[in-house]
Amino acid sequence: MIPVNEPLLDGKEKEYLVKCIETGWISSEGPFVKEFEEKFAIRVDRKFGIAVCNGTAAIDAAVTALDLGKGDEVIMPTFTIISSINQLVRNGVKPVLVDSDPLTWNIDVSKIAEKISAKTKAIMVVHIYGLPVDIDPILDLAKKHNLKVIEDAAEMLGQTYKGKKCGSFGDISIFSFYPNKHITTGEGGMIVTNDQKLAERCRSLRNLCFKPEKRFVHDELGWNLRMTNFQAGMGLAQLERLDEFVEKKRWIGAEYTKLLKGNKNFQIALPKTEYAENIYWVFGIVANEMEAETTMKKLTEKGIGTRPFFWPMHEQPVFNKKGLFLGEKYPVAENIARYGFYIPSGLAITKAQIEEVSAAVNQIFE
Repeated sequence: MIPVNEPLLDGKEKEYLVKCIETGWISSEGPFVKEFEEKFAIRVDRKFGIAVCNGTAAIDAAVTALDLGKGDEVIMPTFTIISSINQLVRNGVKPVLVDSDPLTWNIDVSKIAEKISAKTKAIMVVHIYGLPVDIDPILDLAKKHNLKVIEDAAEMLGQTYKGKKCGSFGDISIFSFYPNKHITTGEGGMIVTNDQKLAERCRSLRNLCFKPEKRFVHDELGWNLRMTNFQAGMGLAQLERLDEFVEKKRWIGAEYTKLLKGNKNFQIALPKTEYAENIYWVFGIVANEMEAETTMKKLTEKGIGTRPFFWPMHEQPVFNKKGLFLGEKYPVAENIARYGFYIPSGLAITKAQIEEVSAAVNQIFE
C-alpha cells in the first residue's frame, strides 16, 4: 500500500527527544517550547508565537481571544475543514459562508464584499491545499470596514503570497503540525500575531487562565492547550528542514503534473497563480464525471491510499440540525467536494511511487 502521507523523521528528532528524557523536561515547562515559539515566529515574520496542542486548539483560542461572540458575523469559506468553524458556532457567532474559486479551490474573493453587513466583525482566510488566498483585496476590505482578519494557514507553512510569508497577514494566524503537514510534532499547533495583548490573551487561554499573581483564582474560563517539550523538540528538528521539505513538496507536485496533465477527464492542482507558486500540501484532483468515492475505491484496490476533499460547511448535518445554512447553495464547493480527492504526496514518497500512482490514476480515467 502506498500511504496517502508518510512524514520524514530522519533529522535531529531522535536527538532532541532523547534530550527531553535525559534532562527530565517532558512537560510544557520544558525549554524547547519557548525556543520553538521564538524560532517559528521569526520564520513567519511574526513577533509572537504561542505553541498549543493542535491546530484546532490554535483556532479555538484565536477566535476567543478576539472576543467574537453572540450576534457577531464572520465571513469565511464554506469549503474548509470543520475545525475552522467550530469555535465560532460554540461562541454564538454567525458564520457567513462564501463559495470557492473553481481553479484555486480557495474562497472566491470577488464574493466577499457583498456578504459584509453591520454585524460583520471579521473575515477568516483559509488557505486551501497548496495555493494561498488572494489576500490583498481581503486586507483592503478589512481596513475599509474595520474588520479583524483571522488567517488559517494550517496547510501553508513555507508558502508566500507576493513574496510575503503566509501566516504574517491579518490580526492573528494559526498553523497545524499534524503528521501530514509540512512540519509535524505528531499533534500540535501554533498561534502567531504581532499584537502583544492578543498574544498574552492566547497564552492565558492556553493555560486555564491561571492568574500570575494568584494561580488558582480565575477571571475567565480557558483550556489546557499546552504543547509538551517532546512535541516542541520534534518541531524544532522539523523546522530546521523546512526549506528542504518545501522543495521536496514542489518536486512532488511537478512530477505529478508532468504525468497527469495530459488527461482531460479531471482537473489537477493549479501549479501557480500570479501571486504564488503551489506548495502542494496535498496533490488534489477533481474528476469531471466520476464521483470521488468511486475513484478512491478503485485506487484502494490498486494499493494506493487517498483522501476525499473537505465537505462544505453548509452541508454538514451537525450545523443543519442547529438551523444553520438551511437552503444555502454553493455550487463550486459542492462540485469539488463530490468529485475531488487527493493522492499520496507525503514527504517520504519516492519517484517510483509517484509513477505507480500516476499510472493507476490515468488507467482508471482512460
